[in-house]
Amino acid sequence: MRDCQYTDYKYIMQDVSSIYLGAKYTYEELTENEEIPFKIKSLVNRYIKQELSEEGVSLESHFYYMEEKGFAYQTFLQLKTKVRISILEQKKRRKGEPAYVSRTLKLQDFVKIPPDEKKEKGILIQEISFSKLALAAVV
Repeated sequence: MRDCQYTDYKYIMQDVSSIYLGAKYTYEELTENEEIPFKIKSLVNRYIKQELSEEGVSLESHFYYMEEKGFAYQTFLQLKTKVRISILEQKKRRKGEPAYVSRTLKLQDFVKIPPDEKKEKGILIQEISFSKLALAAVV
């Protein structure tokens, strides 16, 4: 029997200006994955892991409950982080049928939404992205 792993939303992509990380990655998986650039691994080890209260925290859960304080928030703010979400909305063309729509929010805008409201609106985090130029300036 094959070992089956859940890998949806566990990816890294890059373009000229940004790095995109799938939100299901845990911080441990980020530091162990060979495809993740060294700068991201060192950033996680040096600045982010120290603030986490437990192991096995995913990017999704960390960002979902992140507040506008703390060193991790300030670090991601410096990286010009954006959060790609799916949100349950009423479609204008289809009356009566709500559907998930993708939106990209700046970190500071996403963090302002309280967790209760995120649950109520059916918000799911898909992806975290940040600027390569900002990453080059850190670490």
